Amino acid sequence: MNTTDFRHRTVGVGGSALHLVEAGSPGDPPVVFLHGWPQSSWAWRHILPLAADDGMHAIAVDLPGIGESTGDATNGSKVALARVIHGLIDELRLNDPVLVGHDVGGMATYAYLCTYDGLRAAVVMDVAVPGVDPWDRVVANPQIWHFAFHQTPDLPELLVSGNRAAYFDFFYEILTADSSAITSDDRVTYARAYCTDGALTAGFNWYRTFPQDAEQLTTPGGTPLLYLRGDHEYGELDDYAEGFHRAGVTSLTTDLIPGAGHFAPEEAPEASWTCIARHLK
Repeated sequence: MNTTDFRHRTVGVGGSALHLVEAGSPGDPPVVFLHGWPQSSWAWRHILPLAADDGMHAIAVDLPGIGESTGDATNGSKVALARVIHGLIDELRLNDPVLVGHDVGGMATYAYLCTYDGLRAAVVMDVAVPGVDPWDRVVANPQIWHFAFHQTPDLPELLVSGNRAAYFDFFYEILTADSSAITSDDRVTYARAYCTDGALTAGFNWYRTFPQDAEQLTTPGGTPLLYLRGDHEYGELDDYAEGFHRAGVTSLTTDLIPGAGHFAPEEAPEASWTCIARHLK
């Protein structure tokens, strides 16, 4: 399946108009994919065909305010993002969906577990969750300087506007095991997804609401959770597992994705989907 075979549509949810990219039959079990920063639904371009070939109805979403999603971008809190995704699931009448989130999308997925029932399973990839260990150690790491920078009012927009591609490139280079997995064309696509001032602010607001997230993300429900990290990612997998257990996750599976850094869905899509599919089965 080529990306030209993907189906595109826009679905209204509250004040947001969400752009969806789909593969597979609408009658198959649904899997909803949420991207992170500084990316869009394009981050799942390699995973969607794999999921469809495995008999899934694969749906990737541009998060509110990003890419081709327009209207209300929310305040950026992960509970607010989860609320929009819950509305989307209702609007599409998806039964027992699986929610897969990478980076900020993973935070929104965890927020969904803390706020709603009804998921068959959830997958969180390559992210620390606000308020869940080892969150405090992650934000104290000087290599994660951009968390504090992005939370600064107005300044990130001022400095990054007009330099989106160069700024985003920095993260693609230092956070990957193989930066060639995110091609020059991919990078143009991502820069375009944040081409407006509103999109930039929507992305930075995800960081500005971290303190709020840490208070709101309390005890998740009993939905089975798979936590995945690229094996070149910073930090120890066991520390994240221990944090999820302490936060109240009662059904947890963890795994490392070989050959991948932070952007695992693009660096190692087959290995990523193999881990996800094994969890679903």
